[in-house]
Amino acid sequence: MTALFIILGAIALLFAGYVFYGSWLAKQWGIDPSRKTPAVEKQDGVDYVTAKPAVLMGHHFSSIAGAGPINGPIQAAVFGWVPVFLWCVIGGIFFGGLQDYGSLFASLRNDGKSVGEIIKSSMGKTAKKLFILFALLVLILVIASFVNVVAATFLTVAPTAQQIAEGAKAQFGFVLNPNGNQTTAMISFCFIILAVLYGILTNRLGIRNRYATIFGLAAIVGIVILGLNVGIALNRVTWICLIGAYIAIASLIPVWIMLQPRDYLSSYLLYAMMFIAVLGIVIAAFTGNAREISFDLPAFTGWKQSIGTMFPALFITVACGACSGFHSLIATGTTSKQLDNERNAKRIAYGSMLIESALGVISLIALGFVSKKFLSVDANGIWHFAGSPATAFGNGIAIMFGSADSKIYGIITALLTLAVSVFALTSLDSATRLSRFMFSELFLVEGEETWKDAKGVRKVLANPMFGTCFMVVIGCILGGLKLSAIWALFGSANQLLAGLALMAVAAWLGQIGKNNKMFIIPTVFMLGATLTQLVITVVKKITAMVSAAPNAFFWGNWFQLFFALAMTVLAVILVIEGLKTFANKNTK
Repeated sequence: MTALFIILGAIALLFAGYVFYGSWLAKQWGIDPSRKTPAVEKQDGVDYVTAKPAVLMGHHFSSIAGAGPINGPIQAAVFGWVPVFLWCVIGGIFFGGLQDYGSLFASLRNDGKSVGEIIKSSMGKTAKKLFILFALLVLILVIASFVNVVAATFLTVAPTAQQIAEGAKAQFGFVLNPNGNQTTAMISFCFIILAVLYGILTNRLGIRNRYATIFGLAAIVGIVILGLNVGIALNRVTWICLIGAYIAIASLIPVWIMLQPRDYLSSYLLYAMMFIAVLGIVIAAFTGNAREISFDLPAFTGWKQSIGTMFPALFITVACGACSGFHSLIATGTTSKQLDNERNAKRIAYGSMLIESALGVISLIALGFVSKKFLSVDANGIWHFAGSPATAFGNGIAIMFGSADSKIYGIITALLTLAVSVFALTSLDSATRLSRFMFSELFLVEGEETWKDAKGVRKVLANPMFGTCFMVVIGCILGGLKLSAIWALFGSANQLLAGLALMAVAAWLGQIGKNNKMFIIPTVFMLGATLTQLVITVVKKITAMVSAAPNAFFWGNWFQLFFALAMTVLAVILVIEGLKTFANKNTK
């Protein structure tokens, strides 16, 4: 029953946070349903496109979720379930939700502009340029992390015995009787085609959303059946190249073709995944002992574990399950350009963050049912996580419904793995589009030209195609590293971005005379935790290189050292600029 009490407690607390704290924030900031949003005033059919609340909720939720709330809490579970649970709930309500809602509101009141533009209005042009550089580094890590996750969920390592008997070539092509990864690959490929068809039906043929949704959901069932019988088998490098090509194209085409319909349809997969998970927890609570399964995760294991000390490691590793700077880029980069009315901002921004926190708790519970398979403790009492978080999540939920050799177990595992890959792809779509916007901004005279008006080398660098290809190529190269080599750095960068976004929104609110005191503790805490983690990373890498430790000079270590140093320097400069802004306001 422990697992059931954990999820019910999380849902109750998060719902209370949404009703009371979220509503209080709306009153403090002055949400105005009668005010026209940027999507209405600046409609251009490409980036500024009004979306129905349900569709935009699907886009925003799918984009911010990704694989983060699954990977983070599961890896942080080495500290025990209580610390992870508390951070997901408290962080979601008072840190992550605040950042997401505040960022979207600030963007809505600044013509749908990005966090960088909001920083410019309160901290100046130099601070904006520095923030864009920092955000681009974070987006490269987002691309690298999720390319890695998606490729892993598609990858065929070896053919099954049945495939060999049937003459299937498991390194390339279509295969019958596919394994889980091959099934996921086929369904994901078909899902992309389905999204394009849905976009055409609703945006060009005028089919009403309710009827198109029925078609979309029926088609999802059809492609799942297809994928369970026919799969796609490719090697890792091929998958990384294909994923890179896909996200490059998806980021350049109008949002109505791919971004809106894909994210809307994928949100149903996420809702279904969470429903299946909660149903499994209920089933396990009442029948688990009969099938000899139970929630088996220590409440607390100690201050220091394999990923570091609880501060700052816990708050960096959980990442998207409690607070994520990437959310501020989504809120101000794409969501604010599609929102039809300010009254929907709370549901879409604050509500989505709290649902993601609930998913983080669900992921933690899923690991609890298969913890013996993925967690171990050494002779020194240090806990370690080994394996794929996505696999642990899928296995943990599936085992609640039946034994590992049952058919229902295989189907649920395949569906959950599909959901993880779909949301990672969704985050990749949005991250690449955002990087295109920001990369071009670095080389243009603000407010005076587009990339077509620029001259010489600036015209080449500001070209959307150049920026997209640059970010995708670098991200895919880094995506070839092990996830463990990327995730800790991604978590640090992501949470540091959250601290900077909180600081930026607080500065802007203060400038326009709104209450910003609720930002003080979250901003200080996030900046303190993430800068501490980055310094630890820098010291570790330099120490290893000085001592000539084995593999110390591997290019992946150089990459981590460079990124950690660059982000630390940029963040410190931005914090100093922010403190100057607050000081100037207080002395006026």
